[in-house]
Amino acid sequence: MKKSVFLTLLCFILLSSWSYGQVKIGAVINLTGPASSWGIYHAKGHQDYIRYVNEVKGGIGGKKIDLTVVDHAYKIPEGLKHVKKFCEERVSMLATWDTGLGIQAKPIIQEYKIPTINYSVGQDILKPPIDYMYLPFGTYILDSYAVLEYIKAIHKGKEPPKVGLLTYNNPYGKTIHEPSKEYAAKHGIKIVGIEEFPPATVDLSTQLLKLKEAGAEYIFMQILPASIITALKAADQLNYKVPFFGTWTSTDPDFFKLGKGIIGRYNLFMQFCGALPQDDTPGIKLYNELVKRYKSVTGFDTSYWEGVVIAMIMERALEKSYKMFGNFDPVNVNKALETFRNEDFGGLIPPVTYTKDNHEGSFVARIVQIHEDATYTPMTNFFTPGKGQIKVLRAPK
Repeated sequence: MKKSVFLTLLCFILLSSWSYGQVKIGAVINLTGPASSWGIYHAKGHQDYIRYVNEVKGGIGGKKIDLTVVDHAYKIPEGLKHVKKFCEERVSMLATWDTGLGIQAKPIIQEYKIPTINYSVGQDILKPPIDYMYLPFGTYILDSYAVLEYIKAIHKGKEPPKVGLLTYNNPYGKTIHEPSKEYAAKHGIKIVGIEEFPPATVDLSTQLLKLKEAGAEYIFMQILPASIITALKAADQLNYKVPFFGTWTSTDPDFFKLGKGIIGRYNLFMQFCGALPQDDTPGIKLYNELVKRYKSVTGFDTSYWEGVVIAMIMERALEKSYKMFGNFDPVNVNKALETFRNEDFGGLIPPVTYTKDNHEGSFVARIVQIHEDATYTPMTNFFTPGKGQIKVLRAPK
């Protein structure tokens, strides 16, 4: 009897806090570990947009959003501790960072029923059951299909294009292996080699030499910005002048500083499903307002962009929960997320749809070229791979 009364009182307190107090959300992000340059700017974008919601919009229903960002230093055990703590505190929503953490945190998140959106879009995060696990846009399957579809569209000659994969040897790096092999087998593309290496590797000459000797005419990478510069430097030493392609995680502000004098020597591309400054969409105008107001970055940056995007999705889910249920109970926030149907975020990302059976967000791509001056040129339209929608706007010179 006493236990029943206690549980009733606890539920009342939680519902009261979700209804009348601040809205608590959390984010477990890599701020100090390997590849932390991405995490740092993810956090800045996430924090700046929530700050904007509180300062300019007055929060949600007059309630301010209380965002707590913690560092797990790219260590899964540390990340799991933070995830469990947030779950025990019953935050309304949570963000996790890397593919490995997303996969291993999944049982905890599903036990506590806290809707969670992951920064890395590794497809294994959405292996069934998908309950409470979300991605902001298409998985790395999307990147793999889109990059290879573009390569096939621009390839000249009668022989199939020969592609080499250069990836980390961790869950993030391996996300492009199977979808690339699958797509290549179905569409007349040859994967001539797969070179894996640890994220802390400082010289990739051996890996690039093996791909060169295998005859790779294109290199498709699943590595983070600093390692891309390392790869380009190794290719330069080997006089290996082929186009390089990355997924949407290819650049951050530090990338262009590290790559000065080398980026411009190569045709470097990536799949990027977001808006670019020249698109001049309402989402880009909002992005520019955040940059001007908070000065966390000096221009357009894809890592800061994703922080803003994930914060916007979280805000929309909280808004819907408040309108539908009058509170921010995480179970209700999850129900609200599953009502997303082509949710418009000002064109900053493709329209987002979540259903009970699909938490991927979207499956729309485009290929862009990366320039040394931190600008990007669209090489294709926005397209859904495999649907015959691709239009090549430009080919590598």
